[in-house]
Parts: sequence; structure tokens; C-alpha cells
Amino acid sequence: MSQQRQDTPPSCEHLDQIREVTPSSFEGCSDCLAMGGRWVHLRLCLTCGRVGCCDSSPNRHASKHAAAHEHPLISSFEPGEEWSWCYVDELAMVLADIPHPHRLPYPDEPAA
Repeated sequence: MSQQRQDTPPSCEHLDQIREVTPSSFEGCSDCLAMGGRWVHLRLCLTCGRVGCCDSSPNRHASKHAAAHEHPLISSFEPGEEWSWCYVDELAMVLADIPHPHRLPYPDEPAA
């Protein structure tokens, strides 16, 4: 039985969907703000700029948005975090060639 060696790391098939975006909110999850919900961490859709809450949040708006609109790529919207994620390929990555805006600090939050 032969084993195949993988010399190159897996790659995301959706990088062509990255656009120059303007975040829908700098204060929090756009959907949670509208409905009075709460969130844990924020994610930025790299296709349209929608800011949604992470899957640890009660409403999981970022992944719901990704599924509903077929926008698979998000980036962390948390200060000091530069990673991105593809929901379809289930792949984490650092995309150095894109802007990484972040949410505004919360009141009394230490700077990142």
C-alpha cells in the first residue's frame, strides 16, 4: 500500500470572492444590534463587508450569512487578530494582501 505525500498545504478555492469591503458596523454584529442580541466575537464577510457574530455567540450570524448568501470567506474583526476562515473549505489562513479593519474598542476595554 503506497501513501501519497502532500508537499503543498491545502488551499482555499474561494479566494477569488474577496472584495474590497466596508464593514456594515464597527460597533458590533449588525444583526444582533438590530434585534438587541449579544455576541462573543465578531467576523467580517470578505465578499460584502457584513459584520456578524461568531459560532460561539448565541445567534451565529456570521456563519448564517455565509450559508444564506454563499459568501464563504470571513476575517476576524477583533482587534489584534489577522486570521481568516473559509467555511466551505474549513480552512484557516492569514491573508497578508488584504486590509484587516477591526471593530472599535468596547468601553473600558484595554487596547489590543
